[in-house]
Amino acid sequence: MYRKFGKRFLDIFISLGAIIVLSPLLLALWILVRVKLGSPALFTQERPGRDGKIFRLHKFRSMTDGRDQEGNLLPDQERLTPFGRKLRSTSLDELPELFSILKGDMSVIGPRPLLVKYLPLYNETQRHRHDVRPGLTGLAQINGRNAITWEKKFEYDVEYVRNLSFGLDMRIFLGTIRAVLKREGISSESDATMEAFTGTPGQGAGQEPG
Repeated sequence: MYRKFGKRFLDIFISLGAIIVLSPLLLALWILVRVKLGSPALFTQERPGRDGKIFRLHKFRSMTDGRDQEGNLLPDQERLTPFGRKLRSTSLDELPELFSILKGDMSVIGPRPLLVKYLPLYNETQRHRHDVRPGLTGLAQINGRNAITWEKKFEYDVEYVRNLSFGLDMRIFLGTIRAVLKREGISSESDATMEAFTGTPGQGAGQEPG
Protein backbone atom coordinates (compact mmCIF):
# COMPACT_ATOMS: atom_id res chain seq x y z
CA MET A 1 0.00 0.00 0.00
CA TYR A 2 2.79 2.43 0.88
CA ARG A 3 4.73 1.69 -2.30
CA LYS A 4 1.67 2.23 -4.49
CA PHE A 5 -0.15 5.12 -2.80
CA GLY A 6 1.39 6.35 0.46
CA LYS A 7 4.78 7.25 -0.94
CA ARG A 8 3.33 9.47 -3.68
CA PHE A 9 1.03 11.18 -1.18
CA LEU A 10 4.01 11.99 1.06
CA ASP A 11 5.99 13.24 -1.94
CA ILE A 12 3.25 15.72 -2.83
CA PHE A 13 2.74 16.82 0.78
CA ILE A 14 6.46 17.26 1.54
CA SER A 15 7.46 18.91 -1.77
CA LEU A 16 4.55 21.35 -1.81
CA GLY A 17 5.08 22.28 1.84
CA ALA A 18 8.83 22.71 1.31
CA ILE A 19 8.34 24.89 -1.79
CA ILE A 20 5.99 27.19 0.14
CA VAL A 21 8.18 27.42 3.25
CA LEU A 22 11.47 27.71 1.36
CA SER A 23 10.26 30.10 -1.36
CA PRO A 24 12.23 33.07 0.12
CA LEU A 25 15.38 30.92 0.20
CA LEU A 26 14.78 29.69 -3.36
CA LEU A 27 14.47 33.28 -4.56
CA ALA A 28 17.58 34.38 -2.65
CA LEU A 29 19.62 31.50 -4.07
CA TRP A 30 18.40 32.23 -7.59
CA ILE A 31 19.59 35.85 -7.23
CA LEU A 32 22.94 34.80 -5.73
CA VAL A 33 23.63 32.30 -8.50
CA ARG A 34 22.80 34.93 -11.14
CA VAL A 35 25.21 37.36 -9.47
CA LYS A 36 28.01 34.87 -8.79
CA LEU A 37 27.81 32.63 -11.87
CA GLY A 38 25.70 34.53 -14.37
CA SER A 39 22.70 33.43 -16.39
CA PRO A 40 20.98 31.04 -16.38
CA ALA A 41 20.70 30.41 -12.65
CA LEU A 42 19.46 26.86 -13.20
CA PHE A 43 21.35 23.92 -14.59
CA THR A 44 18.99 21.83 -16.72
CA GLN A 45 19.71 18.35 -18.03
CA GLU A 46 17.77 15.33 -19.25
CA ARG A 47 17.88 12.40 -16.84
CA PRO A 48 16.22 8.96 -16.86
CA GLY A 49 13.43 8.45 -14.36
CA ARG A 50 11.16 5.54 -13.49
CA ASP A 51 11.33 2.80 -16.15
CA GLY A 52 14.00 4.84 -17.90
CA LYS A 53 11.54 7.56 -18.95
CA ILE A 54 13.44 10.78 -19.66
CA PHE A 55 12.61 13.97 -17.77
CA ARG A 56 14.28 17.36 -17.36
CA LEU A 57 16.08 17.84 -14.06
CA HIS A 58 16.74 21.34 -12.69
CA LYS A 59 19.38 22.35 -10.14
CA PHE A 60 21.03 25.60 -9.15
CA ARG A 61 24.24 26.04 -11.09
CA SER A 62 27.42 25.42 -9.12
CA MET A 63 29.92 25.64 -12.00
CA THR A 64 30.95 28.20 -14.57
CA ASP A 65 30.84 27.56 -18.32
CA GLY A 66 34.61 27.89 -18.59
CA ARG A 67 36.04 26.38 -21.78
CA ASP A 68 39.48 25.78 -23.26
CA GLN A 69 40.80 27.33 -26.48
CA GLU A 70 39.06 24.64 -28.54
CA GLY A 71 35.69 25.36 -26.97
CA ASN A 72 35.57 22.24 -24.75
CA LEU A 73 34.32 22.55 -21.18
CA LEU A 74 37.09 22.63 -18.61
CA PRO A 75 37.28 19.82 -15.99
CA ASP A 76 34.78 20.04 -13.11
CA GLN A 77 37.43 21.02 -10.56
CA GLU A 78 38.35 24.07 -12.65
CA ARG A 79 34.75 25.18 -13.17
CA LEU A 80 33.56 24.59 -9.60
CA THR A 81 33.82 27.93 -7.82
CA PRO A 82 34.14 28.45 -4.03
CA PHE A 83 30.50 29.61 -4.05
CA GLY A 84 29.55 26.51 -6.01
CA ARG A 85 31.37 24.28 -3.54
CA LYS A 86 29.33 25.79 -0.70
CA LEU A 87 26.11 25.18 -2.61
CA ARG A 88 27.06 21.55 -3.20
CA SER A 89 28.36 20.92 0.33
CA THR A 90 25.06 22.10 1.81
CA SER A 91 23.00 20.40 -0.96
CA LEU A 92 21.19 23.71 -1.55
CA ASP A 93 21.84 23.30 -5.27
CA GLU A 94 19.35 20.41 -5.23
CA LEU A 95 16.36 22.45 -3.99
CA PRO A 96 14.80 23.09 -7.46
CA GLU A 97 14.26 19.34 -7.68
CA LEU A 98 11.34 19.86 -5.30
CA PHE A 99 9.34 20.92 -8.36
CA SER A 100 10.22 17.65 -10.11
CA ILE A 101 8.97 15.78 -7.04
CA LEU A 102 5.70 17.71 -7.03
CA LYS A 103 5.27 17.03 -10.75
CA GLY A 104 5.84 13.30 -10.27
CA ASP A 105 9.12 12.88 -12.14
CA MET A 106 10.98 12.29 -8.86
CA SER A 107 10.42 11.23 -5.28
CA VAL A 108 11.84 12.60 -2.05
CA ILE A 109 13.58 9.26 -1.46
CA GLY A 110 14.96 7.03 -4.21
CA PRO A 111 18.06 6.30 -6.31
CA ARG A 112 19.63 9.51 -7.59
CA PRO A 113 18.83 10.31 -11.26
CA LEU A 114 22.03 9.84 -13.26
CA LEU A 115 23.04 10.57 -16.85
CA VAL A 116 21.12 9.27 -19.84
CA LYS A 117 24.35 7.98 -21.38
CA TYR A 118 24.72 5.50 -18.51
CA LEU A 119 21.52 3.60 -19.43
CA PRO A 120 23.15 1.08 -21.82
CA LEU A 121 26.05 0.52 -19.37
CA TYR A 122 24.02 -0.99 -16.52
CA ASN A 123 23.99 -4.74 -16.05
CA GLU A 124 20.68 -6.51 -15.49
CA THR A 125 20.80 -6.09 -11.72
CA GLN A 126 21.83 -2.44 -11.78
CA ARG A 127 19.03 -1.65 -14.21
CA HIS A 128 16.49 -2.34 -11.44
CA ARG A 129 17.38 1.04 -9.92
CA HIS A 130 14.90 2.43 -12.45
CA ASP A 131 11.99 0.36 -11.11
CA VAL A 132 11.07 3.31 -8.87
CA ARG A 133 11.11 7.09 -9.21
CA PRO A 134 14.55 8.65 -8.71
CA GLY A 135 14.99 10.59 -5.50
CA LEU A 136 16.33 13.79 -4.03
CA THR A 137 18.28 11.53 -1.69
CA GLY A 138 18.66 7.80 -1.29
CA LEU A 139 20.30 4.90 0.50
CA ALA A 140 23.61 5.47 -1.30
CA GLN A 141 23.63 9.14 -0.24
CA ILE A 142 23.62 8.25 3.47
CA ASN A 143 26.25 5.55 2.98
CA GLY A 144 29.06 7.49 1.37
CA ARG A 145 27.51 9.49 -1.48
CA ASN A 146 30.36 10.30 -3.92
CA ALA A 147 33.05 8.76 -1.70
CA ILE A 148 32.03 5.19 -2.61
CA THR A 149 32.39 3.31 -5.90
CA TRP A 150 29.73 3.24 -8.59
CA GLU A 151 29.21 -0.47 -7.99
CA LYS A 152 28.57 0.11 -4.29
CA LYS A 153 26.15 2.92 -5.12
CA PHE A 154 24.18 0.64 -7.41
CA GLU A 155 24.12 -2.09 -4.75
CA TYR A 156 22.50 0.39 -2.36
CA ASP A 157 20.07 1.54 -5.08
CA VAL A 158 18.89 -1.99 -5.84
CA GLU A 159 18.72 -2.81 -2.13
CA TYR A 160 16.43 0.19 -1.69
CA VAL A 161 14.15 -0.88 -4.56
CA ARG A 162 13.82 -4.39 -3.13
CA ASN A 163 13.15 -3.25 0.44
CA LEU A 164 11.18 -0.03 -0.14
CA SER A 165 9.04 0.77 2.89
CA PHE A 166 7.91 3.71 5.01
CA GLY A 167 10.40 2.72 7.72
CA LEU A 168 13.31 2.66 5.27
CA ASP A 169 12.32 6.03 3.81
CA MET A 170 12.24 7.57 7.28
CA ARG A 171 15.67 6.12 8.08
CA ILE A 172 17.08 7.60 4.86
CA PHE A 173 15.39 10.96 5.50
CA LEU A 174 16.94 11.24 8.97
CA GLY A 175 20.27 9.94 7.71
CA THR A 176 20.28 12.58 5.00
CA ILE A 177 19.89 15.36 7.56
CA ARG A 178 22.91 14.00 9.43
CA ALA A 179 24.98 13.64 6.23
CA VAL A 180 24.17 17.18 5.09
CA LEU A 181 25.04 18.67 8.47
CA LYS A 182 28.34 16.76 8.50
CA ARG A 183 28.90 17.45 4.77
CA GLU A 184 29.93 13.85 4.15
CA GLY A 185 30.89 12.27 0.81
CA ILE A 186 30.51 15.40 -1.32
CA SER A 187 33.34 14.46 -3.67
CA SER A 188 35.20 11.32 -4.64
CA GLU A 189 38.89 10.97 -3.81
CA SER A 190 39.99 11.74 -7.38
CA ASP A 191 37.37 14.16 -8.72
CA ALA A 192 35.63 17.38 -7.70
CA THR A 193 32.30 15.61 -8.10
CA MET A 194 32.36 11.96 -9.24
CA GLU A 195 34.21 10.09 -11.97
CA ALA A 196 32.13 9.09 -15.00
CA PHE A 197 30.60 5.62 -14.91
CA THR A 198 32.04 3.45 -17.68
CA GLY A 199 30.44 0.12 -16.81
CA THR A 200 31.16 -2.51 -14.18
CA PRO A 201 34.58 -4.13 -14.79
CA GLY A 202 34.33 -7.72 -16.01
CA GLN A 203 30.59 -7.46 -16.77
CA GLY A 204 28.98 -6.56 -20.01
CA ALA A 205 25.77 -4.54 -20.04
CA GLY A 206 22.74 -6.75 -19.49
CA GLN A 207 24.68 -9.41 -17.56
CA GLU A 208 24.05 -10.48 -13.99
CA PRO A 209 27.02 -10.22 -11.64
CA GLY A 210 28.82 -13.50 -11.06
